[in-house]
Amino acid sequence: MTHFEPLTPTLGARVTGVDLNDVASAEAGAPLRAALVEHKVLVFPGQSLTPTAHRAFAAALGEPTPAHPVVPGLDADHPEIYVLDAGDGGKAPVWHTDVTFVARPPLGSVLRAVTLPPTGGDTCWTDLEAAYLFLSEPLRELADRLTALHDGREDFEEYLRDRLGGEGNTWEGERVRSLEPVEHPVVRVHPESGRRSLFVNPGFTTRLLGVTEGESRALLDVFFAAVGRPEFTVRHRWSEGDVVVWDNRSTAHYAVDDYGDLRRVMHRITLRGDVPVGV
Repeated sequence: MTHFEPLTPTLGARVTGVDLNDVASAEAGAPLRAALVEHKVLVFPGQSLTPTAHRAFAAALGEPTPAHPVVPGLDADHPEIYVLDAGDGGKAPVWHTDVTFVARPPLGSVLRAVTLPPTGGDTCWTDLEAAYLFLSEPLRELADRLTALHDGREDFEEYLRDRLGGEGNTWEGERVRSLEPVEHPVVRVHPESGRRSLFVNPGFTTRLLGVTEGESRALLDVFFAAVGRPEFTVRHRWSEGDVVVWDNRSTAHYAVDDYGDLRRVMHRITLRGDVPVGV
């Protein structure tokens, strides 16, 4: 019997009593999809998924996207799997929400531990709904009306140009040849729960629109400070076989880079999302 053990009152649950190899249909995935909206982060310890089973489980929760708008997938048989290899730039020690620099960011992510360092390499998640509620009422009212620019060029433009010759993946039916910044509401209304979250992140949010540059920097500092407050976070210490699923619409995450040159490889699949809608 599947059991959900909450990690905090609002963020995260450890899920036991389920073999993800058996979750390979939308019907089987429906209870976990509902739990994802409620808990935002689901931790499945000690699983034994192959890349093909990883994809089947992800497809039970939603529609898998290509691995990444820019970076190719694992191989020809698994183009949905994004390989995060610490030895090849696959580190992300900054709070971020996956791929917010496209018009339709992923609904969620399904991350599987493949090769782990003997120590270190934890991942943290933060509750963007709690971050929004932490703001004072006047700031929430202001944030409700703001729009932000999200830009992936600093992280991926060089890779696209120099390693791929300007030819990225096909994303949303179009070949990615450039990374143009996109606009998203600062406050996002969750399409399933209706709850509001502070939909900005230090990884990809670069500018607030409709205010001066100085006001933008100051307000983003305030928003980012709320996003990173420890009391809104959970931290997972990975073990072999662990799988973690998170709701990309209401969380950000941080891959702790505390393992030096040791090997760490993770496989990620993202699920097709929708265009963020504001207040």
